[in-house]
Parts: sequence; structure tokens; C-alpha cells
Amino acid sequence: MSSASAHAADPAGDFVSPDGIRDRFAQAMSAMYRDEVPQYGALLDIVADVNARVLRAAEDSAPMPEAERARLGVERHGAIRVGSARELGMLRRMFAIMGMQPVGYYDLSIAGVPVHSTAFRPADPDALARNPFRIFTSLLRLELIENPELRTLAARLLDAREIFTPGALRLTEEFEARGGFDQQQAQDFVGELLQTFRWHARATVPLELYRRMHDAHRLVADVVCFRGPHINHLTPRTLDIDAVQQEMPRRGIAAKEIIEGPPRRRVPILLRQTSFKALAEQVRFGDGAGEIGAHTARFGEVEQRGIALTPKGRALYDELLREANAGGAQSGPEDYEARLERVFQAFPDDLDAIRRQGLGYFDYAPTAESIPAGVDAGDLEALVAAGAVRARPIVYEDFLPVSAAGIFQSNLGDAARRAFQAADARAAFERALGCAAHDEFALYEAQQTASIERCLRGPATARDEARHLP
Repeated sequence: MSSASAHAADPAGDFVSPDGIRDRFAQAMSAMYRDEVPQYGALLDIVADVNARVLRAAEDSAPMPEAERARLGVERHGAIRVGSARELGMLRRMFAIMGMQPVGYYDLSIAGVPVHSTAFRPADPDALARNPFRIFTSLLRLELIENPELRTLAARLLDAREIFTPGALRLTEEFEARGGFDQQQAQDFVGELLQTFRWHARATVPLELYRRMHDAHRLVADVVCFRGPHINHLTPRTLDIDAVQQEMPRRGIAAKEIIEGPPRRRVPILLRQTSFKALAEQVRFGDGAGEIGAHTARFGEVEQRGIALTPKGRALYDELLREANAGGAQSGPEDYEARLERVFQAFPDDLDAIRRQGLGYFDYAPTAESIPAGVDAGDLEALVAAGAVRARPIVYEDFLPVSAAGIFQSNLGDAARRAFQAADARAAFERALGCAAHDEFALYEAQQTASIERCLRGPATARDEARHLP
């Protein structure tokens, strides 16, 4: 997205659009993280090189649609962890200003990580096409801290802190009262909110207390012992994650051992993720001069996105992943990857087969071909077979709890693995959020259904509407 479009005002009210504010924030976040974590800049360079190579190779056979190509260079997701219901609820209000809504619920406690999460992102396909920036946001589950004294102390520390600047709080209230921001307010809001995500090399607790929190779980220490949630990773999108994984060590970046998610396929599905190892960063603990120690939290992640799967497709994916993971702790990365590829042979690796079997979501649009005589204009399958309608896979915009936990665990260390026995806490999470999280399947289903309805209204109407779609 160009900077010019990012600064476009809403013609209905002379307000900067939510897409424009989100674009400014995404750019500011990327610049800040690149300055704070130089290896992130090196990772961006690797991803840009790999993507350019893939696009060149596909120019003749399967060129990427221009709308997808345009968003590729700006696509990012970040991740933060907050400690209280108030912090989560306020973030929901602030992200709403940028057109980002909570989508999905992820309980990472099933994989030994004491948080539950949602992804703040645009829910509308047009907004996603303009800028698909997302923030994977996790809330610490204090009830999973086993030591009662430590649990009470953690709650007290979280209640006493304020992670938002006075300016960010004031501007949020002004936005909600007026319904929008002018250019100066939008610029000020981005600058104020960015402060919440900055790294602070000073902990709010003495080293001894930090160590106690760390022993409870590294992530507890990361959330409780600092002034704010400091963004812990920022993730560009690649078209070939295997190539990025191989290139990182060549450029002196220590990559995690395996790529999380499905295996490499001709037709990518859902999400594959890898990262470089978290950095041990110098921190000063306590008041005054304090003691010097180290904290490990921030890392660099890369993702490759494939087709969004239907509930039927997701059920098959989950079943195959469980089969591949059976006994996985006893094998090395190479054995696991070989087993993953073998097991996933049961999942069709052909776009048309995925479509016909109802395993994935597709966006339908008319082609330049006229409808042949004898073909029913109301029969979608007949139109596709005749080449009068094309079916393009809908990109998966969300996350996978097992993969997210795998990335967290690789940067927390094996000692952090434990199976928390806790009931599903979605209702409590959504109370803290202040609203229900969107069902990601419903969003993909609505996009597919709308595209089918456009096609079946008649070829002339559908083609005219399609010209205005991203």
C-alpha cells in the first residue's frame, strides 16, 4: 500500500480511514522493531530476496494476482502478551480505531503455555487487501500460576501498572466521541500507541522476584515484570518458508529446528511458521542502580500462508497432525518432518480436488469467457467446468494454536513444557475483551458465499462488480 493511500481521508467525514491509520501504525511498528532488533532487518532482507525469486519463477506459469502481490511487501503480524482484563479491553478499543477486530480464540494452555489469545485483524476482505496487519494478543492466565503467594503478587503488580500513555487514552476517548480522527490526531495516536509496544531494558521488580516468576514460567516473568507488553516478534510473509529456513543460518541467524504447521506442499494450506531464536537481552532490575541480568523474550518469525480450510478440511488437518505428532517428542527434527510428509499424503494436494471435496474456501469470479450454449448460468459447477467462472483460493488470515505454542516453546526452552489442566476459559476471555471474538470460519464462509452470489446474478453484473474488487 502506498503512503499516499495511507493518508487518504474519509470523504464522508474528512476523517482518516481506519485502513489508513492501520497502515501508518504497521509501518511505524516495523521501523521501530527493525531499530530495536537488527536481526529482524536481516530477516526482512532474506524474505524480500526469496519472494522476489519466487515471483520471477512464477511470472510465466502462475503469476500472482496484482492485489496479492501489492500486499505481500507490507504484510506483517506482531504478537504481544498482556496481564489483565483491563489491558486487554483497552487494547480492543484502540485496535478498533485501526479497523482491527478480535478474530478467533486460542487456548495455548493445552500446550503448556499459560495464556489464551485472539488475533486483532481486519475482518472485511477489502480491508485485508488494503493492509492485512494483525496483532496476536495473549492474556496471561493468573489462575494457572500454582504458587498462591506468587499469583497474588503477580496480580498486585499488574493492577498497579499502566501500559498506555495518557495521550493514547485521551485520544481513544476522543475517537469514540467524534467517530474519527483528523490527520494530526491519527499521527498523534500512532505515536502514542507505539510507546506501549516499545522495549524497556528495566524491569519493575528486583532480580530475585524476577527469578521466582521465571521459575513459575518464563512467560509469567515476561508479562508481569516489565512496564508494558513490548512486542515480542514481528512477522513478514514469505512465499517459500523452506528457502528462508535454509538461508537464515547462511546469514548467521540461528533458526529453530523445525517449521511449525503442515509440511511443504504444491498447494500450501493454512499456515507454516519458523523463527530465529529469542535474544538474551541485558536488563536492569529493581529501583535505583539495580542489578544487571538478562531476559529472553524477543525473536524474529516468518510465515507462509496457504488456503483457508473449511471445518471439514480443518478436521482432516487436525487428525493428520495428531497422527504425525504421536511420539514426536522421542524423535529428532528430520524424523518428524519425514513422518509429517508421509502422514499428510492423505490430504489432497490439488486445488480442484480440495475445492470439489469441500476442504477449502474459494473466491469465485467470472472470467472473460462467455457461457457456452447449453450451460446453466445458475449452475456454479457447470460454469467452473466451462471456464466461465474461476475459483481462486482464499488465503488463511488466522493462526494455529499448536503452531503458536510451538514457536513460543522453542523460545522459552524445553523446561517450560507442562500440560496445564484447566477448563476452557473462552467466556472469561471474552468478558475481559468486552465482546465476542469473530468466528474465523464464518468470515471465510461469508466471503465465499458472497462471491458465489455475485457469479450467479448473471455474468454481466458479476463481471462489472468484479472489476471493483481487490
